[in-house]
Formats: sequence, C-alpha cells, structure tokens
Amino acid sequence: MATMTMIQALRSAMDVMLARDPNVIVYGQDVGYFGGVFRCTEGLQARHGRTRVFDAPISEGGIVGTAIGMAAYGLRPVVEVQFADYFYPASDQIVSEAARLRYRSVGDFTAPITIRMPCGGGIYGGQTHSQSPEALFTHVCGLRTVMPSNPYDAKGLLIAAIECDDPVIFLEPKRLYNGPFDGHHDRPLVPWSGRPESEVPEGHYTVPLTSAAVRRAGSAVSVLAYGTMVHVSIAAAEESGIDAEVIDLRSLWPLDLDTLVESVKKTGRCVIVHEATRTSGFGAELAALMVEHCFYQLEAPIERVTGWDTPYPHALEWAYFPGPARIAAALRRVMEP
Repeated sequence: MATMTMIQALRSAMDVMLARDPNVIVYGQDVGYFGGVFRCTEGLQARHGRTRVFDAPISEGGIVGTAIGMAAYGLRPVVEVQFADYFYPASDQIVSEAARLRYRSVGDFTAPITIRMPCGGGIYGGQTHSQSPEALFTHVCGLRTVMPSNPYDAKGLLIAAIECDDPVIFLEPKRLYNGPFDGHHDRPLVPWSGRPESEVPEGHYTVPLTSAAVRRAGSAVSVLAYGTMVHVSIAAAEESGIDAEVIDLRSLWPLDLDTLVESVKKTGRCVIVHEATRTSGFGAELAALMVEHCFYQLEAPIERVTGWDTPYPHALEWAYFPGPARIAAALRRVMEP
C-alpha cells in the first residue's frame, strides 16, 4: 500500500474522482497550471485536461457562485478557496444559495459541491492565513462540515464529500499537510511516513461523513478534538500521564453524537479542544450537547481549551496555539476531586 502525505492523499482523491466521474471538475485560485499554493492539485491539469482542472480569477464569490450553477445542472465541482480566511466574500453564495438550494427548490435541485479550504495556524501565517472558521459553517442548515486529521481520512472523506449531494465544507489543517504535529514547534518536523495513517489505498474508498474515530483509548477523561488538535491532545495525554480517550470528530456536522456520548458516559469527564477562538466556537456546541446527554454521568465541569478571543497573532503564535501544556493543565483540572 502506498504511503502518502495529506497533500498526496487529497490529490489522489481528486485524481480518482476525476477519472471515475466525468461530471467532476476541479478549479480555484492557482489550482490548474500551478498546482495549488500547497501543491494539492499538482499534475491534475496535465492528466485530465484544462476543461476539467483550471484556474479561476481571484473572486471567491465568483468561484462558489459558478460552482452552484454548475452543480444545479448536474456537475460536481470541487473548488478551492486558497485559504479559509478568504471565504468571507463568498459567504452569501455559500449560506443563501448552496446551503438552501435543496430546500427552496423542494428537492428539484441540489448543490453537490465541495469547497476545499486550508485552515488553521502553526505556520507563522498571521491573522489572515491562520483562521479556523468551522463554527461559522456548522451554524448553517444545509451544509456539511468536515476536517480530517490524517492522510487516510483525508482521501476517504474527500471522496465521500465529492459523491455527496449536499454542499460540503472541506477544511484542511495545513499544519498537517506534510506530517503530524504534536504542538511542540521547537522540535524537528515529523513526516507522515512510518505512521499507519499514511498508508493510503491508491484506488477508490470512502470514510463515512458522519463517523468519529477513537484515536487513543482511555478511561479517565474524554477529549473531543478535530484536525491538528487531535495530535496535540494525544501528546498532552501521554505527557501528562492521564489515561485520556481522544476522539477525532472528523465530521463536525452532521456529528457522530453516539460515539462522543458513549465515551463521555464511560469516563465521566470531558475536555474539548479546538484551535478557533473560544467565544461561540464549536466547542460551546459540543459542551452543550455533552451536558444534555451526559449530565448524570459527569463527575466534573467540562473544560474547553481553545484559541483566544483575539485575531491570530504572528509574533505570539505559540501563546495563542492550544499546545500540549495547556491541554494537560485542563486534563489535570477535570481530574481533581
């Protein structure tokens, strides 16, 4: 089985679907000839042609708007917004058109589009290249929101997203493109090769869009995380010596609520981790759900470890980034008698 980085796995997913379905097209800013700013689409134009993989003007609203029109007429566009920070000009198209098309047409039309967006920090990108806007999408009825944490899931989830008849917001933690990241920025980079999650089948397969995964089994406390924070949470559990169970949401919405509830009921404690700002972040929704479904099993208040309620800083990136030390401190707090 091939060993892939997340970049290669995403490219493989698009390659498979372009070959498999003539209605799939890929376009966005610099994704054609240049192969994408992170090279996720490198070589796809040469392989599938300029009518299937092509560049678009720097107009996020135009990119998403044309994708909705194409989707309504039977195509399956996979479009890239170069950084998640730049989706805001396309907000009206995403919220008012793509998310509502099935409902407002009483099922006559759907919007089977996949909007790929690199997200998150840890790359010294500053406030306009490091945002994690997932909560803005989970709030919108009619959208699916996905964030993989490893190459195997990235390919399987992307194929499932492309085949889905609903619009899918596909968020890609760019800090994980070339290797897992445990939050220790002062240590050497670790490649994906050698890790089981980098073993990616070359052909077609899917990972269900509504399935969470247990990344680290444990009995003392449940950690709910996604994206880069899955790896940071595992590092925090191992470094703190606390027997934490780490759950990777994978699909933020729809949510695999059963897996989360089963874990929290088992451990009686819950820590929620995400990189986005704290106030009204997706962690608040997760906390509310855990209280609603696990109230009588909870042995301690739920803790949230998140980014701060500020723009993402450049000079103080690692003070903002929820690292292993902050997560470990939260794990210790929920374990206090």
